[in-house]
Amino acid sequence: MSNKYSQLSFEEREEISRLRAGGKSLRQIATTLGRPASTVSRELKRNSGSQIGYKAGYAESLAKGRRWQGSRMERNQMLQATVLELLKHGLSPEQVAGRLRLENNGCNIISYESIYSFIYKQIRRTKNYDWRQYLPQGRSKRKNKYSSRRNSSRAENAIKRWVSIDERTSLANNRVQLGHWEADLLHPRKTGAVILVIQERVSRFVYIAKVPTKHAELVVESIKQKLKDLPTELRLSVTQDNGSEFSRHYELNELGIKTYFCKLHAPWQKGGVENMNGRIRRFIPRGTDPNTISDDFINAMENVLNNTPRKCLGFKTPYEIFYKQMLHFKLESTSPLARG
Repeated sequence: MSNKYSQLSFEEREEISRLRAGGKSLRQIATTLGRPASTVSRELKRNSGSQIGYKAGYAESLAKGRRWQGSRMERNQMLQATVLELLKHGLSPEQVAGRLRLENNGCNIISYESIYSFIYKQIRRTKNYDWRQYLPQGRSKRKNKYSSRRNSSRAENAIKRWVSIDERTSLANNRVQLGHWEADLLHPRKTGAVILVIQERVSRFVYIAKVPTKHAELVVESIKQKLKDLPTELRLSVTQDNGSEFSRHYELNELGIKTYFCKLHAPWQKGGVENMNGRIRRFIPRGTDPNTISDDFINAMENVLNNTPRKCLGFKTPYEIFYKQMLHFKLESTSPLARG
């Protein structure tokens, strides 16, 4: 009849540590404990530290850690606090995982799937739906990523000097050259002030402005104010949809900015700014009273979005990409050679 195996106790680990420090062999330690020599050998191999050697307390914590069946975020309170703090600041689980990997020299700290699993587990376990606030879409359960989405767009209006997106350069289409922008309006409510969103295609850097109405002259003036002070190399074109609010687009041509329009029923052709609209909805949900949205709030939201790491940028931030290039152009324009 075989003997029943039991885990080593903390007292036994203290005895192993004491005997090992006293120079006893594996067999002598095993005899003292009444354990097989293989048990002692395995214990020393698995639970010794490269710097501190074998210590009872350290060995006990390693052994308990391997027996723990919870997630890494449940085991590591410091990691949990770090992840939740980043989620509070508007990062998605994928952005959190990528940023932590970037800050740790490419070492994978935690996967975004583990973060999602942890949040959903807390919702199921506690029945506290406040946990949803940590997630980008605020859902209480995971959505099937293959579910279809309904797309809608308004009928194309007759727009003066309309230019098709087909005429946009390949450098802009392939996100190779900075300076090509996408513009859209976000409506907090069906009536009242609107939110102008202008995003650069390569860096995903965004400008946001509150516009009293969606009248074309106000919209184009807001775009001018946001782009006019940029180096000419960073304001090459703007792509928009076929709404009447963009009918005065040709006024941007005075600044050397070319203007293009998506095809009818093809909002995905300016998918970058559409994606940004979804991010902004986390700050300005549908039904928000536009009168409650201050310029200070707009500026703070813009700052958060431009300093949020993005997967498409290798988890760098739009600010890091855009302003590095902007500084390059400014330095180039003020160099002695350029002035000469």
